Amino acid sequence: MKLATVEDTRALGRRLAGLLRAGDLVLLTGPLGAGKTALAQGIGAGLGVEGAITSPTFVIARVHRGPVPLVHADAYRLGDRPDPRAEIDDLDLDASAEDAVTVVEWGAGLVEQLNDEYLQVRIDRLDDDTRVVELVPHGGDWAARIRRLETL
Repeated sequence: MKLATVEDTRALGRRLAGLLRAGDLVLLTGPLGAGKTALAQGIGAGLGVEGAITSPTFVIARVHRGPVPLVHADAYRLGDRPDPRAEIDDLDLDASAEDAVTVVEWGAGLVEQLNDEYLQVRIDRLDDDTRVVELVPHGGDWAARIRRLETL
């Protein structure tokens, strides 16, 4: 799907939040400036979490309280470590996985082990700032949920 503005990206996040439930893992991939944090902001708004959703690049992970909590993590700075998977394990993201929606930016190849069933959201930004988003289901009922998203 194509999204013309950053606000459209946030709106997709709000719609996506309507399909999410505690225990879900959402993996956001794409280049710098693609809109991963904007999508996470929309997900947070849709979940009704407290506080502003900002890039967790320097703190690595933040927990936002709400009816369904949001764990927002960023693995960007972990990619240059000798063993980035060990760094992910040290974050204990799995400790809150059952009780929260976990959204991880830059986590491809690092966090898939947190859940056998997850949604990968691939975001690319074109030269005209249009975003192209692909939702890739991995196991579980993600394919059915994505189809429901198309009717919202």
